[in-house]
Amino acid sequence: MKIISAIILWFLLPVAHKNANSTEVLQSMYSRYHGNWHKSLTFNQTTERYRNDSLIKTSTWYETIVYPDLLRIDFDTPNSSSGVVFRHDSTYSFRNKKIVRATGDENELIFFLGGMYSMTFEKVLGHFVELNYDLSKFHTSTWKGKPVYVLGANKDGDEGNQLWIDQEGLFAVRFIKYDGGTKEEGFFEQQVPLNNAWSETKCSFYINDKLLQVETYHNLIPDAPVDMRMFDPGSMNR
Repeated sequence: MKIISAIILWFLLPVAHKNANSTEVLQSMYSRYHGNWHKSLTFNQTTERYRNDSLIKTSTWYETIVYPDLLRIDFDTPNSSSGVVFRHDSTYSFRNKKIVRATGDENELIFFLGGMYSMTFEKVLGHFVELNYDLSKFHTSTWKGKPVYVLGANKDGDEGNQLWIDQEGLFAVRFIKYDGGTKEEGFFEQQVPLNNAWSETKCSFYINDKLLQVETYHNLIPDAPVDMRMFDPGSMNR
């Protein structure tokens, strides 16, 4: 009975209708996953780097996410002496267990791939505006043969920051970002269920329509215990 009740509850949760707008879609996403999305996620990934559409390097990264806005990447081995930490609105690169670069850059992918469900809905809407998504713009389309909601654009081909949302699963499958003269684009594919939520297991990233990086995730573990000291810029060694 508990399983049947959970299934019924799932389908009773608010879902945006075909004449929805960006805010209503975000509200549907939030209503479904707030309190249900995992609080942390650990995995390793195969990282392929490309230049002029040709593979130039393959490596393994070990990643730990704590939502809404913490991510640590260790290069090549777990507990590595080299990697990067994304912490709130800042990025810290470290080598030989020492910070070699610190910038005021946020990893916004953490936000709309799970972090938004650890915030209040008001903060979610405000942060999309801060990231230059025009939520007054909206349309429906298809992506890889499936219906999607498109937040931030009135029609396919429009320029402007936009997030493409699978209509059934209510998870992100594509983003497009314009920054100066640069177009960034990412595809999120091969989603797998994790408890009451999801995770993409393949991501592809493009710069000005040229393939830059492909990531394939392995050994995903939601809600594993995390030593929060790993995100402390003053102590990069776990």
